[in-house]
Amino acid sequence: MAEQVLAAVRTAPGRTELRKFPMPDIPDDGALLKVEVAGICGTDVKMYGKPPFTEPVIMGHENVGVIAKAGRTFTERKGLAEGDRVFVEHYVGCFRCEWCHRGEYRHCEATDWRTNPDARRYGYTSSDHPGRLWGGFSQYLYLPWNAVTHRVPDGVSAELAGLVTPLSNGIEWALVTAGVGYASTVLIQGPGQQGLSQVVACKQAGASLIIVTGTTKDAARLSLARELGADHVIDVAQQDALTAVLEITGGRGVDVVLDCTAGAGTAPVLLGIDALKRREGVMVAQGELAAFPDFPMKKLTEKSIALKSARGHSYRACELALEQLASGRFPLEKLSTHSFPLAEADRAIRTVGGESGEDAVHVSLLPWAAA
Repeated sequence: MAEQVLAAVRTAPGRTELRKFPMPDIPDDGALLKVEVAGICGTDVKMYGKPPFTEPVIMGHENVGVIAKAGRTFTERKGLAEGDRVFVEHYVGCFRCEWCHRGEYRHCEATDWRTNPDARRYGYTSSDHPGRLWGGFSQYLYLPWNAVTHRVPDGVSAELAGLVTPLSNGIEWALVTAGVGYASTVLIQGPGQQGLSQVVACKQAGASLIIVTGTTKDAARLSLARELGADHVIDVAQQDALTAVLEITGGRGVDVVLDCTAGAGTAPVLLGIDALKRREGVMVAQGELAAFPDFPMKKLTEKSIALKSARGHSYRACELALEQLASGRFPLEKLSTHSFPLAEADRAIRTVGGESGEDAVHVSLLPWAAA
């Protein structure tokens, strides 16, 4: 095994450098992951352009790889062995607090970089911290005792397993947060990787009607949404979306709205509130808006709408995502549209951000691919 590890490090806003790090010492309750795939999402684009702190960070929080080295206690505790392929969640909880004991380690203070400057979370933690390899834009990833791992089923490739994060988010937000189930009617706004993942989650859960909105430039994605199970797609640049939704539903509206537009302004939220049925609909939003002047609270309360926020995923959602990928029921491999070597981390992030003009749905960084 090499004595040094090559990683792409964010050193300043919009700037990445390739750096070498010493191979970390692996304690008896720790392990080392040889990273095969690191997925990139819209959050990475924001964190790259406007990072919340100045320390050097190895980005990459959607990580899949093979256990290269592991201590005995780690393998016994995790039920893993060297050579196993795993998906690693980005949360690194304390497993002592109330949230962790409830299985909601995503809310643990020890992994919340927003409130805890010493938090540990893959893709967000400074490479100056012990362990150093805290992101997937690297040949290897450090796994402490409290890393959350999932064994990848046989037959699921590393690149396909790289879809676990968006797919598990789709499962969590649609099925758990919004309560989508048998005979639910759903409006999904935005056909990106999150929106398309929610199409799959809703279809698998038995939704009777799935409507997906997008723009004219999303034509290929809207077509893929249909292939994944959407019953109707709406081009909001060509049609009045609310009129179309009401026509499709016979004037009733939908049970659930899932806003996956990632900060497209107030219009999707306003549309969602109007498109929901008259009483007790549910809307899940990602909370991208910093401010919302004249928010229609009166309409929200009159219709008894439950407005919920989308935040991360649970262990169970990740397991369900892996089962879904292994089933082969949906052509989920079509979500993986682009991959880049480690040396092109900057280009990969900018491609997700739309700077290249390419229609990228899910982008992967392959740390061992030739440049």
